[in-house]
Amino acid sequence: MVNQRVVTPEHLFFEAQREKQFITGSEAVREAIRRANVDLAVSYPITPQSESMHLVGDIYAEGYLKEYFRGESELAVMAEVAGASMGGVRVFTATGGPGTLRAFEMFPAWAGARLPIVCAFLTRGVNSPLSIQPDTIEMAFMLDTGILMFHAESAQDLYDMILKAFVIAERPDVHLPVGVFADGFFVTHTREQVAVAPADLKLPPYDPYAAPVPAMDMESAPVRQMRDPFVMKSNFISYAAHASWQQEILAAQERARKYVHRYLEGLVEVEHPEAAVLVMASGTMVSQSREAVAVARQQGLDIGLVKIKSLRPFPREEIKTLARQARTIIVPEYNRVGWLCREIKAAVEDTTKVVGGPRVFGGMTMPPEVVLDQIRRCCA
Repeated sequence: MVNQRVVTPEHLFFEAQREKQFITGSEAVREAIRRANVDLAVSYPITPQSESMHLVGDIYAEGYLKEYFRGESELAVMAEVAGASMGGVRVFTATGGPGTLRAFEMFPAWAGARLPIVCAFLTRGVNSPLSIQPDTIEMAFMLDTGILMFHAESAQDLYDMILKAFVIAERPDVHLPVGVFADGFFVTHTREQVAVAPADLKLPPYDPYAAPVPAMDMESAPVRQMRDPFVMKSNFISYAAHASWQQEILAAQERARKYVHRYLEGLVEVEHPEAAVLVMASGTMVSQSREAVAVARQQGLDIGLVKIKSLRPFPREEIKTLARQARTIIVPEYNRVGWLCREIKAAVEDTTKVVGGPRVFGGMTMPPEVVLDQIRRCCA
């Protein structure tokens, strides 16, 4: 293994002097895993995440990971990292688009088994006719699986969120999987300046014995994933056991909120919160909206921007508070179903304020001018 020095998460995230590298989002994934003290990564190729896991394989060859291999399918990969996590090691993988759907059975199983797996979801179209272009519709399907969900605007966010995801996921009072989502191609295949910590630093190792569920290792008594046989029966005790466990997953998501605040420095970022009209967005739609908001303010329009970083836990109270003083909320998205609009409408007190759209999907880009047109109509 490469000689690296273990430092506290706080030092690695906030104190260590960083250097800027001009890299792609896929390379930002590599740099995050280089410093994450990961034991095992399992890969399976699917555009646009293939390059990121290929690069993780490169740093395995350099000695930054203990084990790395290619799985037999998307579902197999997600089952293999689940088994490794149950055995008490820190794991990482990535997928996107159809890969997400083919492996979907495993994501609620990860949450139900309280496995602190970190997975990068590099999003793309999933519906026919085939598209490998950016689309965030898979995030709509993932919202109720029980995993924590962060949405990266940029390669910088992707690097930071992956590293921080391990620390949040492994907190004993959380111990849930984390999905770090980034818009495929817009983030994965474009270059930007990314500030990274020194490569000779890494996170502390995962401690499986601080977990709320026992690790399946050779030192502990044998355990089963379902530890009580009554859960397989059709009776009231079985139903109550399942119901209480699902409530515990939701409670663990809520307990994660304080760590998301601490390490992601809030669930939202706000520019001009006092504005009469607010644009609320996540992922790369934030970048396009930021440009539109800057032009609109130069033209004298009363407009602000809310960047939503965490979808699970969702910033309900922050959104509700911001919405109270706003006259209108614009929610642009890179998908046809408007899942973020739904989430925002569920949080605000007056849903008539929320304007769903503009939206593009199937891989189309959204020029800032499209968001600007919507801002002008709402500010008129």
